[in-house]
Amino acid sequence: MARALEAMRHIRRMRGGAQSHLMRCSDNNLYVVKFQNNPQHLRVLANEMFATRLAQSVGLPVPQAEVVQVDDWLIERTAELAVQLVHGSIRCTAGRQFGSRYVVDPSDGQVFDYIPVEMLDRVRNMETFAGMLALDKWTGNADGRQAAFWRRGGERKYTAAFIDQGYCFNAGEWSFPDHPLRGIYARNEVYGGVQGWQSFEPWLSRIEGISVDEIWSIAKQLPAEWYDNDSSALEKLVEELFGRRELVRSLIEQFRISPRRPFAGWHEVVKCAQAAAHRL
Repeated sequence: MARALEAMRHIRRMRGGAQSHLMRCSDNNLYVVKFQNNPQHLRVLANEMFATRLAQSVGLPVPQAEVVQVDDWLIERTAELAVQLVHGSIRCTAGRQFGSRYVVDPSDGQVFDYIPVEMLDRVRNMETFAGMLALDKWTGNADGRQAAFWRRGGERKYTAAFIDQGYCFNAGEWSFPDHPLRGIYARNEVYGGVQGWQSFEPWLSRIEGISVDEIWSIAKQLPAEWYDNDSSALEKLVEELFGRRELVRSLIEQFRISPRRPFAGWHEVVKCAQAAAHRL
């Protein structure tokens, strides 16, 4: 495993159920850091690293995922590094945590976790939402799909980066209770360019063609303490993930025909084909 980055300075608490913190690290970049004793589950750290690096391996836009060492001295000197509970709080745990590199430094640009539908034409990589849907179905994301939209100073267009993979593999359960409306973005408009199976390429084919050795090469990068040193559970997860490659198309199809009806352009293609056949 590569040497962990070191957290040097706390910036602020982030929104969300995992109670992450924005921190400046030893490479001088900002990272959103999730702690081992977060309120969701220890395994969300493993899920974040595993799913993010799987997404990266098939060519999807995700932030750089790193192991971040947070030492006692920083926690002791930073009152904000605490986990808020229903009754009181506890200090964040020192040790190796998960860090997701902040997509753009605030001094260099802007980041939004939502942009209005009428501004989606200013997102330069909208087609990647289809690819991320394939990955979310593959990894059994039990949460809604989250994205950050960022641009550097002077740029007109935004870039989407897919964040928050903690509920892939069904969070702490490491299971796959598939449902058509899990792992999807809240607005159909992001799937407006989907016209058929070709719209999921090249990401879908890369998922279907990934080898078990490639999956294992990523799994071995996870700190063992993020999954309680349960190597048998990790082995089972890798085996199930490898087998699920063959299910991704059917899971996408279940979403396509669901009451949500997300792919308006796909129906238009079908209708055009039917009309052409009728003319013949």
